[in-house]
Amino acid sequence: MAFPDIQSFMRLLEERGELVRVSVPVSRELEITEIADRLVKSGGPAVLFEHVRGSPFPLVIGLMGTRERTALALGVKDLDDLAAKVRHLVDLKGGGGVGGLLSNVGKLRDAMHLPPRRVRAGPAQEVVWRGDEVDLGKLPILKCWPLDGGPFVTLPLVITRDPETGERNMGMYRMQIMGKNVTGMHWQRHKTGTRHLEKAKRLGQHLEVAVAIGGDPALIYAATAPLPPIPGLDEFALAGYLRGERYPVTKGVTVDLDVPANAEFVLEGYVDPAEDWAVEGPFGDHTGFYTLPDLYPRFHVTAVTMRRNPVYPATIVGRPPMEDAYLIEASERLFLPAAQLILPEVVDYHMPPAGVAHNLVLVSIKKTYPGQAYKVANGLFGLGQMMFAKVIVVVDEGVPVNDFGAVWREVTARAEPGRDTLVTRGPIDVLDHSSRGWGYGGKLIIDATRKLPEEVGSAASSREGQGQEREEKTFAPHPAGHLPPFEGVLAQRQTPDGYWYVALRKTRPGQAQALAEAFAADPAARGVRHLLIGDEQTDVQNVQDVWWTILNNIDPERDVRRVGHLLAWDGARKLPEEGFVREWPPKIEMTPEVVRRVDALWHIYGLPGNPR
Repeated sequence: MAFPDIQSFMRLLEERGELVRVSVPVSRELEITEIADRLVKSGGPAVLFEHVRGSPFPLVIGLMGTRERTALALGVKDLDDLAAKVRHLVDLKGGGGVGGLLSNVGKLRDAMHLPPRRVRAGPAQEVVWRGDEVDLGKLPILKCWPLDGGPFVTLPLVITRDPETGERNMGMYRMQIMGKNVTGMHWQRHKTGTRHLEKAKRLGQHLEVAVAIGGDPALIYAATAPLPPIPGLDEFALAGYLRGERYPVTKGVTVDLDVPANAEFVLEGYVDPAEDWAVEGPFGDHTGFYTLPDLYPRFHVTAVTMRRNPVYPATIVGRPPMEDAYLIEASERLFLPAAQLILPEVVDYHMPPAGVAHNLVLVSIKKTYPGQAYKVANGLFGLGQMMFAKVIVVVDEGVPVNDFGAVWREVTARAEPGRDTLVTRGPIDVLDHSSRGWGYGGKLIIDATRKLPEEVGSAASSREGQGQEREEKTFAPHPAGHLPPFEGVLAQRQTPDGYWYVALRKTRPGQAQALAEAFAADPAARGVRHLLIGDEQTDVQNVQDVWWTILNNIDPERDVRRVGHLLAWDGARKLPEEGFVREWPPKIEMTPEVVRRVDALWHIYGLPGNPR
């Protein structure tokens, strides 16, 4: 199902009770974030804020804030249908003579929807601001979190063109408002926008940029998708395939770039590669931590075009789960067939919200030979943005990778610390605050598949390799919840499946390592396979919070090690005395004042319930 624009999608959601309106005035600074955060975490509706203080334009948020709404936005009944749709396209038949070729006609017709369709003009250019008319402060751009460096455009579709090859790119890069006509452009070193800017610098020219806000849901998703480098496949093409019809584009009014003809707003301008970069941030990021200030290019806005009655779409990122979790899941489903073409033993994979995309990948395989789990994991590290993965856990094909608890039970049952864990190095997301270097750090592979004789060399393990059912193990927690007395331990919990969670207030170097060694030597730890040491804010009663903290705060090469019979994960804050020279960022938290204000006004907003 193709939506002409984002407002048509909004109307459908409202008809289904999946979008509600707030007619009372709200603040774009923190208040909308607190409301939206509560709703997305509780599976609530999208919200149209009709009156945003300081702006003449309404704002909509949470359009893809549930799995079901994301599937609807992408034209499928369920996100799993995306994999079937792509598999149907790539599985072209080459044999069978004329009959075999004719069987491909329907698929090739689908592929014809890929190139965008040029139109003379579109609603996105009904109103045009130029020069001094440009004032980004009139748009209801959010300041999302208390420590943010300012308001940020959080759902921008940033369009550039390679100055040498002419190839087009669209990406979603946050943009901090730095003036009435200037923003930051958060192009990280691995991003295509950065490569385009570097080429423009070599050629001694400005890089033209257009930023669409809105469009339709398929295009918004496509801007986030990790597309493979295939000639002719870009974000407009992907959106066209998902829509089932070619995407309408038109020329910008002041830039020589194609822009979505059905956008709500388009910001046009340039980045000057010869200009000094500006300090951008901090920003409460999708990791759930603040990204600290750094230098990034400036985007100069020379024109703003828009519909006559536009709606400003926004999203927020922060502690998971957030709306981006469903966009990540859509990418999982969409690119599963491509991964299986390269690694045919892959049955399924999943990037759970606790891993905020790259920090954790769970993959199931059809195992037939020793070492296959490591082969698959290393193969995944070589696939596009999967290179940023930090921890990959490999399980057998019968284990549901979207069942978080089942996977970690499999880890304690089948993966022996040291023998079935492997640490390596590679590229890391530059937003990772715990890595050994900027964009570079350790990675961990855990082989939680059944072991073949060659992988273990023991008689008992050989029997397992011959198809015997593994012994189910239950690790009984100590009745007193015992933990050796140790400074800084604020809370702890042991689970029946072999994990011990600890919240540690760290005050000196080596404290977490000393705790791990003392714990491993204690008799109460005999049945434990994994010691997870979180920071002082870790909620040990919440397994998702524990893993989210651990995965954000480790460099596996430095912080995951075998201590005695167990694997110790040091997710506590790292200190300068331990050789960590960068500043450690805080976790994202809303101010108590805003929380209280939203509590008091919830009934006035007219929203369902009051989730907290």
